[in-house]
Amino acid sequence: MSLFYRFVASAMADDMSNPESGKITPYTAMFLFSIGILVSNFIFNTYLMRKPIEGEPVTFKQYFKGNRFVHLLGILGGVTWAIATALNFLSGTKAGYAISFGLGQGDTMIGAVWGIFIWKEFKGASKTVNWLLAAMFVLFIIGMALIVYAGA
Repeated sequence: MSLFYRFVASAMADDMSNPESGKITPYTAMFLFSIGILVSNFIFNTYLMRKPIEGEPVTFKQYFKGNRFVHLLGILGGVTWAIATALNFLSGTKAGYAISFGLGQGDTMIGAVWGIFIWKEFKGASKTVNWLLAAMFVLFIIGMALIVYAGA
């Protein structure tokens, strides 16, 4: 995952209104990225359905008998990921790709907030764990601030 962005950034045109020959725009990058995700999902999903990391193997018949709400959540997750990736590609043309990629890693913080405060994954944890979680938030925010500062 960390390798692809460098190649996307080097393939991106500097001037979006008049891209140089052989370079792509953020919209083209997003289209190609989406095609790659679509194709690779058939490979990865099939493999992980047959050899799951946890639990029993699942057939395609069982997959399609799944709850509609769960499938819609998966689609919503994909739409959210696509919008965030498109905005990341677009912002890279203005802020710089290293800064844009770094700030895009804020999704980790959003996942931590949901896990800690919404799903209460650390409910009943020791004071040491709570201090470590607080330190994680503080250090992550400091890291994000330093990325912003580096771009200024």
